[in-house]
Amino acid sequence: MKRTPYKYLIYIGMTTVSLAVFITGIFLINYSLKGYQSSKLEEVSVAGELYIRDVQENYSQTGSLDTEFIKKLDTIFTHSCNTEFIIYDEEGQSIKNTDNPKRSTLSYDIIQKLDNDVYLAFDSENVSAYEPTMCYGSKFKVRYKGEEARTYYLMSYVCGKSISNFSQGLLTVFVVIFIILFVIAGGLFSLVAQNAGKPVLEIERISEKYARGDFSEKLEKSQNTEFDSIYASFNKMAEFIESNENTSKNFIANVSHELRTPMTTIGGFVDGILDGVIPESKQNEYLSIVSQEIKRLRILISSMLNMTKFEAGNMKPNFTETNITELVIRTVFMFEQKIEVKKVDIEGLDAERLIVEADENLIEQVIYNLIENAVKFVNKEGIISFEFRKNESSCFINIKNTGEGLTDTEISQVFDRFYKTDSSRGKDTTGLGLGLSISRRIIQLHNGDITVKSIYGKYTEFIIELPLKQPKS
Repeated sequence: MKRTPYKYLIYIGMTTVSLAVFITGIFLINYSLKGYQSSKLEEVSVAGELYIRDVQENYSQTGSLDTEFIKKLDTIFTHSCNTEFIIYDEEGQSIKNTDNPKRSTLSYDIIQKLDNDVYLAFDSENVSAYEPTMCYGSKFKVRYKGEEARTYYLMSYVCGKSISNFSQGLLTVFVVIFIILFVIAGGLFSLVAQNAGKPVLEIERISEKYARGDFSEKLEKSQNTEFDSIYASFNKMAEFIESNENTSKNFIANVSHELRTPMTTIGGFVDGILDGVIPESKQNEYLSIVSQEIKRLRILISSMLNMTKFEAGNMKPNFTETNITELVIRTVFMFEQKIEVKKVDIEGLDAERLIVEADENLIEQVIYNLIENAVKFVNKEGIISFEFRKNESSCFINIKNTGEGLTDTEISQVFDRFYKTDSSRGKDTTGLGLGLSISRRIIQLHNGDITVKSIYGKYTEFIIELPLKQPKS
């Protein structure tokens, strides 16, 4: 499997689990060892009390510390609790020989402690540091009939080997448990990482296909519900990119066609005039067509340049006082021939002058686009009407044409770049779908607004709102 961000979860998780198990293990080993030591010391103290009781009973009967009896006691207690018992007199001298010279006498400090209380501790001086010895000491008295009681000290030495064995056993158990938990945790984290990483790898795989321009495959709904919203957003993004890709291809094709058509017409007519193929009586007619094609080329190139400036944020309007009413009337006359062919009635041009602060060239482009659309899509013998009004701060220009109108879906998309309605595709085969998008950008540069209203099958109406005075920057 490829490395994913979730792979690092394995390392982090394993490290965390290892530290947690290690710290917990150390704590449990220490706690268990202390518990075992406490129980062992308790066992030694009980054995010592029993040893003293037997010695006292024997002394009260015999009047002496019977060496043979003590040997029997040593044998019994040594086998039962792995303990060496040594009796010391009041001077701290052992009453029997011992294999360990350090145990032949008691130090003054230990005698002092025994005189005050029971001595119970670890003695690491008598054996190696690896096998410490537990010591139990107790002061006791013996009495024979009416004699004065005599004082003795009993020291019980228990080899710490059993504690070492217990510690080693704990450590072994801990290591085994640690390895088992480590393996289990590693397997679980690896499984989680693989399951969590699959959606990421799937996104990576699909992204590589999209990067090659192949949008044929979409992300399927994953078993990991946390990724469902990401998958949905990713698919929407892919659809948007694919749509833009197709739009760009159509745009290039339309631009190529739009540029080629007028250039071919212009070139053919000019060559015909220069070669004498077109008679002199027809030259003005063909030159008029050439002039129209040049105008169409100029508008096309201007639209593309403006769109580029809008995208780069370099469009800076030059605000001056502009007569919107005259601008609309002048633009309508540019479509006079087409209006006459379709026998369209024009209404509302006999309005008062409407003066605003605007960039005349840019607003003219907006008006041209809207009137061009109105003329293009008005029904035969239909009506194109204009309305001009204002309030204290703004003015409103309504351009309305009867005809097929727009659907609700088309209304929501009509200002999108490169968008062309289904009806416009048949009536306007060379348009780029840039006009209304550019118009909206221009109106926004004027701190205004442009909206559309339409009833399908009846009319379409565009409403421009512009401030009478531009705010001072």
